[in-house]
Amino acid sequence: MKIGILGGGQLGRMLLQAGVNYIAETYVLENDENCPSAHLCNHFIKGNIQDFDTVYHFGKNLDAITIEIESVNVDALEILEAEGVRVYPSPAALRIIKNKIYQKQFYKQNEIPTADFSVTQSNSDLLNNHLYFLPAVHKLAEGGYDGKGVQILNDFKDLEKGFDQPSVLEKLVAIHKEIAIIIAMNDKGETAIYPAAEMIFDHRLNLLDYQISPALLPKELTWKIEAIARRIVKELKSPGIFAVELFIDKNNEVLVNEVAPRPHNSGHHTIEANYCSQYDMLWRILLQLPLGNTAAIQPSAIVNIVGADGHTGEAIYNGLPEVLQMGNAWVHLYGKTQTKSGRKMGHVTIMSNEYNELTHKAKKIKQLLQVTAS
Repeated sequence: MKIGILGGGQLGRMLLQAGVNYIAETYVLENDENCPSAHLCNHFIKGNIQDFDTVYHFGKNLDAITIEIESVNVDALEILEAEGVRVYPSPAALRIIKNKIYQKQFYKQNEIPTADFSVTQSNSDLLNNHLYFLPAVHKLAEGGYDGKGVQILNDFKDLEKGFDQPSVLEKLVAIHKEIAIIIAMNDKGETAIYPAAEMIFDHRLNLLDYQISPALLPKELTWKIEAIARRIVKELKSPGIFAVELFIDKNNEVLVNEVAPRPHNSGHHTIEANYCSQYDMLWRILLQLPLGNTAAIQPSAIVNIVGADGHTGEAIYNGLPEVLQMGNAWVHLYGKTQTKSGRKMGHVTIMSNEYNELTHKAKKIKQLLQVTAS
C-alpha cells in the first residue's frame, strides 16, 4: 500500500521507524527537506501541509494518509476521503479536535466530563466572564502547541495577558494528577487501549518533564478513565490512534483536558515498554491489520530531552555517554541539528519493576543530559 504522512517531525520519524517491519511504500509531505522524517521515507515531497492544492495532489494517489500534527488542510482531506482515500483520523474528527472551541463543545454535547468553560472571541469578552471564571486558563482555539497559546489568568490584573482571538476560557482545575491514555480504533470500530500514564510537568516551560506508566491509580479510577477514552473515540466515529489527556482533581473527579488525534509524546515509552507500540498500532490500522497487544512488558518512565535555556544554534548533547551507560535506558534523538530553549530534541525511556528507581533515574537523566549550542 501507498501510505502518506502529513508532517515530517519526530512523530513521523518514529512512525517510519516502526513501518520498516511492514510492506508499505511511504510518502512524507513537509516544507523542510532537513526534517527528522525526510531520509526515512521512500518518497519525500517538499510542500506546505496547510495548502489545499499541495495536500490534495500529495494524497490523491495514496491508499491511506495520516497526520503527525493537527495543523493540516482539512478541506483537502475531506475531498480525498470522498474520492476513496482512507484518512486517519477522519477529517470530521480532525475538524473537532484541531479547534479547542469545537473540542470543548464536543465534550459538552456528548456528556464527557471536562472543566467548565466559556468561549471568547476577543479581549473584551474576557471582561464579561472574569468574575465567574477566574482563576482560569485561556487557550487559543487554533495554533497553540507545547504550552504555546496558553495563558494562566489568576486575577483581574492578568486579563491583559489574554488572547484577542477566538479562544476558550476554562475554569482552573485544582489538579491532583495529570493522566494520559492512548487508545486505538480500527475501521471495524474495534478498540485497543494502553495502560494510563501519569505526567509530571515542567510548569516553567509548560512541557512534560517526565512520566510514569502504568500510572499508580485505584482500579475504579482506571476503569473510569478507560471508559471516558472509549466514549470519546466512539463519539468521534473515527479510526486512528488518539491520546486523551485528563485531570484528576482534588476530589478524585476525572476531567478531560484535550485529545490529540495522532501518536503522542505520552506514548513514546510504548516503543520499548509495551508489546505493541503506539506507532506499530497505527501501522496496523493504516494497513487494515489486526490490532496489537497493548499490555506493558514492564513499568517505564519517559524523560524529555529539550534545548537548554539561553542556547540557540548547533546542538551539543552534554552527558549523552553517561546516560548511554545506564542499564535499561533507551535514548531516542530526533535528528534535529539545531536547538533552542525548550525545543524537543529527543527522549529517554527507562524500564524497571521498581517505581522508585524509575523516578530516581528520570531525575538523574534530567540533570545529566543537557542540550546546549556550539
